[in-house]
Amino acid sequence: MRGSDYAELKAFVAVVDRASFARAADHLGLSRSALSQTIRQLETRLGVRLLNRTTRSVAPTEPGQRLHERVAPMLREMDDAVAQAVGSTNRTAGTLRINTSSMAAKQLIAPRLGRFHRAYPDVVLDIVVDDGLSDIVAGGFDAGIRVGGRLQKDMVAVRLTPDVSLLAVASPDYLARFGAPRTPADLHRHVCIRWRFPGSGRVARWPFQKKGQRIEAEVDGPLISNHQDIVVPAALQGLGIFYAYNDDGIAEALERGLLKHVLPDWVQTVPGLYLYYSNRRHIRPALRAFIDCLRDRDLPTRDRGR
Repeated sequence: MRGSDYAELKAFVAVVDRASFARAADHLGLSRSALSQTIRQLETRLGVRLLNRTTRSVAPTEPGQRLHERVAPMLREMDDAVAQAVGSTNRTAGTLRINTSSMAAKQLIAPRLGRFHRAYPDVVLDIVVDDGLSDIVAGGFDAGIRVGGRLQKDMVAVRLTPDVSLLAVASPDYLARFGAPRTPADLHRHVCIRWRFPGSGRVARWPFQKKGQRIEAEVDGPLISNHQDIVVPAALQGLGIFYAYNDDGIAEALERGLLKHVLPDWVQTVPGLYLYYSNRRHIRPALRAFIDCLRDRDLPTRDRGR
């Protein structure tokens, strides 16, 4: 296989895997025009149209689908073989691609970026923040980070944080106007801020537990969103009751009195954050080092004291 053949096929697989020229171009480090030209060259060389393009979407033609089914696994095997060969040298270097939720990016990765870079300056971190459930193997990622209940199957999972509590919270202004619910059943008389799961699009129900008794509430309200930057400010502004992970932002708002915990006797615990990677892939030194950093294990001595 010539170098140009490999580049064209890799570009084609990237477009099909991501169903987007823009996302594939970002992944490959190319401009969209350069990627389009590469795909055109491949189609011209093969004498067949491989992709159907519209202004809103891209999908493989029947010949393109057959080609993808045969070529994509071979390219992934080649990438794994190269990674294993590099890994056998025990050199901590190269590009490490991580697909992570925004919560994990903010809480775990961002505070440790400087420490990791000082310890491993030859590693390039390619961090993609994605609150959906992307296929990390198809996307060419070394690992993903999600809450434990949303892990992909057939993965090696490494716990990063303890289990966390889900809390019903509301602003003092909201509680002054509407009062506080006494039981989860009272929520149907209250205004609630709802969460839509990224990826599936499903609106979350609110599970509660008290002394072994479990209740799942279906709530209603004027706002639904799939992003923390919308729902948390809405709760702070008094739009309604919100059911949230007890993370740093919520804990700080509770401590400052900006939010109040309602239904304090009803608390649901859910799995914490996990890093996961394919059990079919050899773990690279860079990924092992990244895991150690996220778990606050000792890094090389050149990082200490800085």
